[in-house]
Parts: sequence; structure tokens; C-alpha cells
Amino acid sequence: MPDVSVIIVNWNARDYLLKCLGSLRSGLGSLEAEVIVVDNASSDGSAAAVRERFPEARVLEQSENLGFARANNIGMRESSGEYLCLVNSDVVVLDGCLEALRKFLGSLPRAALAGPRVLNPDGSLQRTCRRFPSLPGSLLSAIGLDDRNYFSQEKTARVEALSGCLLMARRKAVDEIGMLDERFFFYAEDKDWCKRFHDAGYENWYCAEAEAIHYGGGSSALAPVRFYIEMQKANLGYWEKHSGAVARAAYLAIILFHQVLRFARSGALYIFKPAERRSAAHKARRSAACLKWLLTGENAA
Repeated sequence: MPDVSVIIVNWNARDYLLKCLGSLRSGLGSLEAEVIVVDNASSDGSAAAVRERFPEARVLEQSENLGFARANNIGMRESSGEYLCLVNSDVVVLDGCLEALRKFLGSLPRAALAGPRVLNPDGSLQRTCRRFPSLPGSLLSAIGLDDRNYFSQEKTARVEALSGCLLMARRKAVDEIGMLDERFFFYAEDKDWCKRFHDAGYENWYCAEAEAIHYGGGSSALAPVRFYIEMQKANLGYWEKHSGAVARAAYLAIILFHQVLRFARSGALYIFKPAERRSAAHKARRSAACLKWLLTGENAA
């Protein structure tokens, strides 16, 4: 039986996926591991490419895009490792990363989840350790003052919520509190999982000794507006699940306020900074689509 089961969900991110799998060959170190790729009906030849170049990986092809949570759950059900490692397809696992996470979780019996130090491709640090969502924190984020929503990432520490781009979980804890909530198609399933572990008395840890690179947008770049709206839907679902309808309504008001601000800011940039017009127009379209969905329930592509 493998010690660690690595599960990668993919949707039309072939090149990122192959790079991710290549990094695992060295990133796993001496761990006994199995690698499972759950492909959400990609049309870019991802599954065939994995079978050809990484025959050691097990590919589970789906007939439709099931979303991130449901696809990961399929992989977890098919796995047998004592530890489960969920890795985004656009992540490069650096040498020793998974060994460090496995060793770290093994040393803390009440730790359910551990996440690594995550870097951008240019070597800068991604913010991956945040506090659980709160209405004051959401308002601060809306006006661009969200630093207080995040933990310091200078050293290993117990945190509240971790980014789902790379998470290692203790199977025993997962068996107790359950897998990812499949009501979250994309986004927020990671902080929901962290919250459920926390509420059950488990600990979530940031392990600075483990490192990975996250490119971001491997799949979401294919349909940025759609994914942005899905992100907002997921946030609203998180609030309703954990705080109730009143808190959800309050958060909805904050989102509306935030999107109006973003739209106005993008419009000002478009008018007064010609060099930034392309970026400003994209951001304005995204905010307009989100506002349309929030006010009418209609998605805008």
C-alpha cells in the first residue's frame, strides 16, 4: 500500500499537467506513492499524453467536466495511501516537498492538513495562509486592505485556511469529517474543508520547509469570466453554509460594493491611463459580468 496518494484534477491544461507530473518524479523523493490523474473531459489530448509519457500514473477519464471537488473525490475514493495529496495541474512540486509534508503531518497527530510555501514562477511568495472569512475581513478586502486576512508565511505555523493548490491530508481525518463538498464546483472547497477540519478539533498547518511553484490559471485562463463568476458563487455558498442566510446577504452587499468599485476604478484607468487600457477593459468586462450575474442571475460570457 502506498504511503501517499497524489491526486491531480485536470481540465484542458495539458502542458501544465505534464510539467507537474515531471516534477513529481523528483519531488516525491523516497516516498512510496501512487499518482492518480482525474481528467475532466479535456479536449486537448491530456489523457493520452499522460498515458504515453507517464505510464506510472493512473488516468481516470470523465465524460464531462465534474468540477474540482467532485473530481478530487473520485480520485480519493480510488486511492489507497495513508496520506492524500491534492495537487493542482498547474503546480510544480519542488524537490523534497511532499516528503517534508508527509514527515511533518506524521509528527503531529492532530494535524489534518498541511500546505507548503508556494511561489510564483518569478520566485515571489504567494499568499496561501489566510484567516477564515469574516464580514469585517471581506469589507477590508473590498477596499484593498486585506493584509489582516492573512497569516505571516515567514516560518512554519498553525493557520486557519490553506490554499487548495497543494494540500496534503491525513486519510484518517478525511474519513472522519468527509471529503470535499461537491456543492462547490470550483473554488471555496479548500477553505470549506479547512473550516470543517478546524471545527472538528483538527489542526491546519503551513509548512515553510516544503516548497512548490504555482503558475495559476492553468484551467481558469480558458474561460476567465466564467471562472470568476463561479468563484463568487462559491464564496456565497460558503457563507450560507457556515454562517446562514443573513450573513450571506451581508456578504452579497459587500460583493456588490466591491464590484462597483472595481468597475469604476477600471473605467478611470481606461480614460486616464492609455497605456493600461487593455488591462482596464478586461477588468471592466469581468466586473460588469459579475454585476450582471449578481443583479439578474444571468451569466455573461
